[in-house]
Amino acid sequence: MIGSGDARAVAKFATVSALTLLLGACSSVNLPSLSSNPEPAPEPGVAPEMPATIRSDEIVGRWGLASYQNPADRARTEKMARDQCKQPYVIGAGQSGGVIMHLADQATPQELRLKGSPSGKNYIGPPGPSGGEQDREIVSFDGRVMVTRFVDKDAAVRYGNMVYVRCAPRA
Repeated sequence: MIGSGDARAVAKFATVSALTLLLGACSSVNLPSLSSNPEPAPEPGVAPEMPATIRSDEIVGRWGLASYQNPADRARTEKMARDQCKQPYVIGAGQSGGVIMHLADQATPQELRLKGSPSGKNYIGPPGPSGGEQDREIVSFDGRVMVTRFVDKDAAVRYGNMVYVRCAPRA
């Protein structure tokens, strides 16, 4: 049998346990009248990538490649790029819908994404927001000639405006 001293100890234990459960439940319930600290607003998530107006399959293929710094040299550079079709730069199709190209100063090509922007510009670069430091902006594209420029100022100075001229398919 339980003595009166033991019954009081059990009752005290039960009361403390019940209060602990109630207080724990109160802290998980958001009651505005009981909360002195307002909840912080949820942080905005990363905006989803905006699709580019150029599809990746439009730039997959063999390209002659040259670059220029001075805009007056563009026509001459396009001819030089066309002459490079003997040893073309190959833009491959990536496994997840991107294109296989080199980033600035990287020896190994990797899959890059075509990304759009609210301003209407298109970019080629790794996943992430458009216009990132590793991206290159597509300055112009008409299906046969594509001109790109790296967003990173240092890379843009070193590489200039990259002119890609589509090579004729092999016969």
